Amino acid sequence: MSFMFKPLEYDDTTAINRPALSEDLLDDLTFGTVPAGMRLANELAARAQSEGVVIAFDGYASAHFDDLCGAVAQNLRQKGLTVVWHTMEEVYKSVAELDEMLSESLPLNYDEDPVLLYGRLYKGRIEDFVDPARGEGIKAELANVPAGTVVMLSGYGSASTYFDDVVDLRAYLDVTPKNAAVRAREGQLVNIGDSTPRPFKELMRRNYYVDFEVIVKNRKRLLREGLIDYYIEANHPRDFVLMSGRTALAILDSLSNQPFRTKPVYLEGIWGGEYMRKARHLPMGPKNIAWIFDLIPMEVSVLVEAGDRMVEFPFSTFVQAKAEKIVGEESVKTFGTYFPIRFNYDDTYHSNGNMSVQCHPDRDLCRSMYGEPGSQDEAYYVVATAHRAKTFIGFNEGIDPHEFIEKARLSQETGEDVDYEKYVNHVDSVPGRQVMIPGGTIHASGRGQLILELGSLTMGSYTYKMYDYNRIDSDGQPRPIHLNMGERALKMDRTTPWVNENIAIEPIPDGSGEGWEQFIVGKTDLMYYMTKNLFMDAGVKAEFKNNGQFTVLTLVDGEHIRVYSKSNPDFYYDQNYLDIVVVPASIEDYVIENTGYQPCVVHKTMLREGYQDIVIPAEED
Repeated sequence: MSFMFKPLEYDDTTAINRPALSEDLLDDLTFGTVPAGMRLANELAARAQSEGVVIAFDGYASAHFDDLCGAVAQNLRQKGLTVVWHTMEEVYKSVAELDEMLSESLPLNYDEDPVLLYGRLYKGRIEDFVDPARGEGIKAELANVPAGTVVMLSGYGSASTYFDDVVDLRAYLDVTPKNAAVRAREGQLVNIGDSTPRPFKELMRRNYYVDFEVIVKNRKRLLREGLIDYYIEANHPRDFVLMSGRTALAILDSLSNQPFRTKPVYLEGIWGGEYMRKARHLPMGPKNIAWIFDLIPMEVSVLVEAGDRMVEFPFSTFVQAKAEKIVGEESVKTFGTYFPIRFNYDDTYHSNGNMSVQCHPDRDLCRSMYGEPGSQDEAYYVVATAHRAKTFIGFNEGIDPHEFIEKARLSQETGEDVDYEKYVNHVDSVPGRQVMIPGGTIHASGRGQLILELGSLTMGSYTYKMYDYNRIDSDGQPRPIHLNMGERALKMDRTTPWVNENIAIEPIPDGSGEGWEQFIVGKTDLMYYMTKNLFMDAGVKAEFKNNGQFTVLTLVDGEHIRVYSKSNPDFYYDQNYLDIVVVPASIEDYVIENTGYQPCVVHKTMLREGYQDIVIPAEED
């Protein structure tokens, strides 16, 4: 998960998925927190007549357990049942013990990481947070519950393996990462075991490297083993959506049979532009819309139409539950239950400047320093440009990269500008230009363009800013520079000739038919995914195969296309300009039809042949 510190609260509800849902599934949806509490209370009361019942209320970060548990408890007591309510705060280790336990994941290395942004992924489990003595005390009580009594245990880890032998039912309150981030910013989220929020950046660093990791592992087990009795879409405290765990899985299974789109998240940034605001009719409030997270797998969600209402699931929940159907069996063997490519837009169109001159760590650094599963590779695809747009990539031939680093270091002290174009190579940005950026390559997106950015499995924002034009961030502070880390990561020999030969290739023909032709536009042995461009005349259809994996389609020019399964045309998605749509592995043969009145261009991304050779399999529980 990347550091989504400040997502805009704006909800883009255009990404609606309409899977076929039976009446039985729709009838199992209970909308509203009060009705959900009444339904749960009725079902628990019926069971508690003959035996005591223990129910765990677990969930994703920022879940409002009290809202639902309070409603359930009130209804149960009105029915004359005895209710005992315990929270996980009663069993966690002390804050001091947890800080010590997690110290290796959250080092205080101010020399290389001046604002303490980075850390190391915690490899343990949520069970590690339980104090053994306190935990055993609660378990002893839960093991002897008399008839007529309902015991509720709420909080992160209540449905973990630690309590498996004493819990009868499990309810899971799921929250989208965007809502969790907004709540964190509003002081509504505390780290596991804490009673009050830490300073915001400290809280989010701990969330990324520790809390989110253990929470997601716990959720994965519950989904994959079918252990969730009640699934609650808990994005709006007063409007929870309750369904059985079986219904939740059935809805996600139906969605995995068809092309789908995820719900975008928008973020401000100092260099943000104006293209996407106009293209998607976004509100004028935010000053600079810099990042558009259209398909950042651990950050976005999926909207599902359910009758006349909407249900929203975290995309990561969807993938954890239905990975084989979404990404394919072979991808699961290699990447686990992760969607292995991320997609977002970088908007510098009519902005006040370039993105920073930066680089990212390769696989070895990512694994050794951060415990991440792979390299942070990226790719830039130029969608649209203003005048004189440039994409910076690699070093110029004949310069000394170390001289550039020293000038950038001196600039931090003096505030003097660096002639970065003397050192950093550029290619002219034209729509359709694809540049692959394997970890260790110096690069920057120049002002005046809309970039479709692709990224690798590494989900953290390991961006080492080498030079940022002495800009001041929105909080009035100099933007952090990571020259020491960047110098360690940089591949100094990636100069202009190497760039042109290896990562900024000319298009390669890759098939054609009546009214269409396709080209490979991005491919390198250093990265595990590749990209293609499909050019189509108006009204044309073209058929393709998924080959046991998934394909991601972005409409980068034109109006509308329809993407559908060849064998079942009812499985379709009507895609508009700049929409990003996934054709899951469950669809073997798919059709792209240009339904607009003008030619169109579709950008396609897929895992390249032999990708397993450069990927270390993900370590998943």
